[in-house]
Amino acid sequence: MLLWAFSFRDSLEEYAEFLQKSLIEHYDSSQESKLVKKYELNVTNNGFCRYKRYFNNGKVEYFAFKLAKFKDLDYYGTASSGQLFLRTKIDDVIVQTYNDKKGDVDSMAACIVIPLKNIEAEDLNIMKERLTKINNP
Repeated sequence: MLLWAFSFRDSLEEYAEFLQKSLIEHYDSSQESKLVKKYELNVTNNGFCRYKRYFNNGKVEYFAFKLAKFKDLDYYGTASSGQLFLRTKIDDVIVQTYNDKKGDVDSMAACIVIPLKNIEAEDLNIMKERLTKINNP
């Protein structure tokens, strides 16, 4: 049983590293370049996905969820450009906004939307497979 726990931890780290690399490699900043000046996208080896966007007007949006809460993913677009929807089981995505004209907001959501480019269906299937394995070792 103890060996199994260590092998899963290694798998989680490997899966997180793969997901981080894939999302950064395929991130499409051109879809948001008129509004967003900077972004941070991290998949941590302790099982979190975090996405932060810094807007030109000073507003900041932060999204985060535990990978164990992953339910499914959808991709809308073409191989050259589209949007990845990472969906959770229920409203498991933390959403925070700062410096917004409407005020700072803390809420929950059921997905994170990440703009991607140059990604094939096979890459998306591998991402989904690894996210699913995190939930069902």
